[in-house]
Amino acid sequence: MMHLTIATAVLVFLRAIQQQNVIHGHYILAAITPFGIAAAEVAMVLWVVASGWSSVPYVGVGGAIGVTAGMYTHRRFRK
Repeated sequence: MMHLTIATAVLVFLRAIQQQNVIHGHYILAAITPFGIAAAEVAMVLWVVASGWSSVPYVGVGGAIGVTAGMYTHRRFRK
């Protein structure tokens, strides 16, 4: 189920980046990021449906990794 953790981490990472793009008025990045979000979300949903409730810990870990990585990355590269 590592693929589920990775897909979730990518999805939440991109959502965190997108939130920062919107807050800081980065219009071009805000227009591009949803395509990555869409791909990661479709992958995650498909794998969650296939895995059921046993996927919860993997989704939680992926979310924690994704959000902290997104916050760190945006602050580091947009200074």
